[in-house]
Amino acid sequence: MLKKMMALSGSLLLTVGLLSGCGSNGGTDGSKESAGGKEDLKTVTINMFTASPEYTDAFNAYIEEYKKVKPNVKINLEIMQADYNTILKSKIASGSTPDVFQTTAGGDIDTYADYSADLTNEPLAAAMTDAVRANMSSSDGKVLGLPVKGNLFTLIYNKDLLTKAGVTSPPKTIAEMQDAVTKLEAKGITPFANAYKEWWVWKHIFQHYVDAAAQDAGVEPKQLVSDFIAGKAKIKDYPVLYNNFFNFIDLTVKHGTDKPLERDSNAEVSDFASGKAAFMTGKGAWDEEAIKKINPDLKIGIMGYPVSDKADQSVIITGADQALRINKDSEVSKETIEFFNWLYTSEYGKNWFSQVAKVIPPIKDAPLPDLEMPKEMESILKTSKSGDLSVNYSLDTFHQKFGELMQAYISGNMNKDQAVAEIEKAWVQLGSAQ
Repeated sequence: MLKKMMALSGSLLLTVGLLSGCGSNGGTDGSKESAGGKEDLKTVTINMFTASPEYTDAFNAYIEEYKKVKPNVKINLEIMQADYNTILKSKIASGSTPDVFQTTAGGDIDTYADYSADLTNEPLAAAMTDAVRANMSSSDGKVLGLPVKGNLFTLIYNKDLLTKAGVTSPPKTIAEMQDAVTKLEAKGITPFANAYKEWWVWKHIFQHYVDAAAQDAGVEPKQLVSDFIAGKAKIKDYPVLYNNFFNFIDLTVKHGTDKPLERDSNAEVSDFASGKAAFMTGKGAWDEEAIKKINPDLKIGIMGYPVSDKADQSVIITGADQALRINKDSEVSKETIEFFNWLYTSEYGKNWFSQVAKVIPPIKDAPLPDLEMPKEMESILKTSKSGDLSVNYSLDTFHQKFGELMQAYISGNMNKDQAVAEIEKAWVQLGSAQ
């Protein structure tokens, strides 16, 4: 029985049923000519249920391409962002689990283990980068998910605005960030664009501080998160979390765009792309195309969050936070696995990530998209390590509650100690599937 479901943001509802009509798995028999005469091919239908409307065109592109490889395989694509987790739960409970469905990675890999095909020994698993494979693996080491994409979580900045303010390099420490804020405002530039109406941006910021707190404590981030979930850890015992994180949020609100709780993701992108703010918080590589559509000439920089006075703790974070799952009980699981093996190992697939979806490839030996943020990421990672994608160690049920509590904090409806107490309680109650 599924215990806890992920929570996904958004209010967009988009249902796409393309390239085939509705039909049961197994379909009807078809045929094609072969050298030896007629070869019967069974028409099969793969039903995909995902929550990534931003990749509708890209998904449809690989579906169309696969028709050339396997004409007998039809793929129905259904995309639903609003109430996705509720609908997925209903489908599973009714015994109508899709052949392919989407969840978050990390902790949710175990949550959905009973419904997921074991992909450990498949070519697609061997093709994944080490970091991504870890994000797709269960606690017992089985690869149970497919990465939708590789990802990059970072503080994004406008290079020209920092130069105009006399900030010669991206700030890596708290003191350097405060100095940058002072210089920016002296030139009439708003330092921060925020999207604090969204619950999910908070986890993207917080994970940088979790990584630093774990480093200070001499443990891995996964262990620290596990201690919070078990109720063994307290935020007050980690100054990076209790002081630095809340101080940074206060800084972004005080020196950010107006009405932060009314600014959603699109508004933040617009604020940043139009030059209204120098830094964009809580976001990542997925926003570059939207930024460039508004301002093609904007020079984008990426940087770690200045989480402390230790410059080496200011790092970008990479990995995969979204997973596709193949229903292990699907009548077409064999054909579905074959399809994704093709996508993750063929020349078309290697180029699909960068040239069609324009995302960071989650697989080895694939080109990066022709975008600024992935290229800067590649350059940074030549000399610096990536931070741990610690959002993956808690379920999105917790992260959504965390975002709501932080919204209450900046609205003044809750003070810091009240917020901390509620965050700790939510971690225990909602952090894991156990």
